[in-house]
Amino acid sequence: MRFTRSVLSASAVAALSLGTLTALAAPASAAPNTTPQKVCGSGYKTVNSAALGSLGTVYLTYNASNGQNCVATIRNNPGRAVTMSAWAFVPDTEESHYDEGLFTSYAGPTHVYGKGHCVDWGGSIANTYVQVYGSNCGALKEHRVTGTR
Repeated sequence: MRFTRSVLSASAVAALSLGTLTALAAPASAAPNTTPQKVCGSGYKTVNSAALGSLGTVYLTYNASNGQNCVATIRNNPGRAVTMSAWAFVPDTEESHYDEGLFTSYAGPTHVYGKGHCVDWGGSIANTYVQVYGSNCGALKEHRVTGTR
């Protein structure tokens, strides 16, 4: 284990010294006009969304053919890498998926099986976040929390 960490550390230092910091800091990047369907994949339709002020939007999508929900956080103006996140959680099954890092355009996709279940989901861009609880479960009213950190 110690050898592996040393090799990885040496590789990271070598990569940084070669000027590839941008590639390491921004693994997910996309052309402008990225859509939730481009991030989540074909067959996904937007079923809910929440704005992150003027920074972007968090999208909840659903694929009826496989019962999967997908969450993607997409910036309005891609650019310099910033901290972003996208997450989904199904309380009934405790299945969750989370993506966080430095991204230039979007965070995600995060996939969970949500057919017949309420879904909690959310995301963030920089210090602005949104969390949606009890979403897309029929007659129940969802609860949204937004703010800055």
